[in-house]
Amino acid sequence: MQYITHRRFRGKAVCGEVNLPAMTVCEEKNNVIYCQGHPICYATSENGHQFFARDDDGNGMLRGRLTQSIQKTLEQHDEDHQSRWDKVWADKTCQAYKRKEHGDHWLWNHAFFNAEILTLRHIATVVGAKEG
Repeated sequence: MQYITHRRFRGKAVCGEVNLPAMTVCEEKNNVIYCQGHPICYATSENGHQFFARDDDGNGMLRGRLTQSIQKTLEQHDEDHQSRWDKVWADKTCQAYKRKEHGDHWLWNHAFFNAEILTLRHIATVVGAKEG
């Protein structure tokens, strides 16, 4: 499956130190993201989720912007912080993207980072996130 760096990834990778600019095309095989044949990280890892996006549909950059915007909006500690989270907990679409092993704490599952654009736009609307 094709992946793309939706923002610069600079740091330690499986293959050593890397500096991959945004829009670098990568490939995922057996849950590992590769760039030019070099293993970078697991697709399910934090680096995989925060810097790379599934791009087999040509929407990787948008997918990355949406997932980042949703996360950043939910991290804001302002007067609407709790109401945003209440909406997420109550929304059936969002529920499909919660990691099940954390009953009282919300962590996005791997499927969230690979969700279809319409689904991510719905979640962005629920939390009041901009598209990026």
